[in-house]
Amino acid sequence: MWRRTTTELDTWYKRLGYQVIRTIVLVVRGFGSKNLNDTAKSLTFSLIFAVVPILAMIVAVAKGFGVVDIIEQQLNASFLGETGMVPTIMEMVERYLETTQGGLFIGIGILILLWAVYTFFQSVETAFNRIWYVKKPRSIVRQATTYIAIVVLIPVLIVCSAGITIFIHSMVGDLNGVRFMQFVIVWMLFTVMYLTVPNTKVKLWSALIPGILMGTLFQLLQMLSVYLITFLSRTSIVYGAFATIPILMIWLQYTSLLILIGAQMSYAIQNNEEYEYEQDLNQMSRRYKDYIMLYLLSTIIARFENDEAPLTAHDLAVRDNLPIRLVNQLLGRLVETGILREVYVEDEGEEKTYQPALDTHKISVGLVLDRTDAQGTEQFLQAPTEEMEAFWHKYMDAKVNHTTLNQILVNEL
Repeated sequence: MWRRTTTELDTWYKRLGYQVIRTIVLVVRGFGSKNLNDTAKSLTFSLIFAVVPILAMIVAVAKGFGVVDIIEQQLNASFLGETGMVPTIMEMVERYLETTQGGLFIGIGILILLWAVYTFFQSVETAFNRIWYVKKPRSIVRQATTYIAIVVLIPVLIVCSAGITIFIHSMVGDLNGVRFMQFVIVWMLFTVMYLTVPNTKVKLWSALIPGILMGTLFQLLQMLSVYLITFLSRTSIVYGAFATIPILMIWLQYTSLLILIGAQMSYAIQNNEEYEYEQDLNQMSRRYKDYIMLYLLSTIIARFENDEAPLTAHDLAVRDNLPIRLVNQLLGRLVETGILREVYVEDEGEEKTYQPALDTHKISVGLVLDRTDAQGTEQFLQAPTEEMEAFWHKYMDAKVNHTTLNQILVNEL
């Protein structure tokens, strides 16, 4: 399954079939290796403590727009409305807002509210970055502005969705159309989340597919939870009231799990080609890797000398049916050693091409292999013996003097 690149497949349905199967494999593999279930539990725990501060900020923004009633109506129409917890939550929110406006503690109250919202969104971003193998998070300033923008946009989207729903219902009068519109809105929210939360460039197609799939499952999960609460309430008043809290907890956990699985699916779709020839790359000989590296370098030099447009890593991979993961690794090594340089394409965002960083008439095979051999840390041992030091100097002299190493016995060093 992994030993064929997508460019080697001759028909679109074969390429699609391979991508679907690979995506499923990567999602299942990532579910276990990245502990998505445990991460979902952690996010559920964080959400329980952050739900009131988040709703408090949403209500505060909604009050500014004069649409608090619409927000409450939408909450009553959701799964939370079936639990009968909306009045309690809104009362807690009002009290929370009152504490932030109360005399001496106004500054402390606002700081606590902002900190609770910030830490929750930060935990979500951290989970997404871990799925995408992004090590560098956003700066604090970018995090703060992004999270505030999200909180401000949520009530606006809720009001817009409510208006569109009322419009469709008045024009068509069909509940199925209204329900479909609710699905569309959820699809949009999930897609935007997968596009913006990871601190990396996510392609629209990679976010749209999991956005639609996970948004649909989210709506179905909400319907199932509503049915369970309604059924238990009709069966037994006491048991139904008791079951509200655990069902709410389960709903929150599986919602978090669906979000994380969607993020893993988004990563798998966008990086599907990264895992081609995965097992072979892990066992690749140094000689064969050097051969591919020198071939890529010769291609880049030839295009540069012929005044042809530079190529991206993806272009080079497609051109010779090479796995993109290997191409990225080798080009990155040549950039780090100062043999190639990255050139960003105008109007293409983060898309980068590669050109020689040295005079092409000075880039010899020996220079390339010497620089790549020397890449990384050396002589970091704190207390090497004199015998080891002598061996190192003799070895380096042999390489510098271009002595044929086949003529030197190891015991002579």
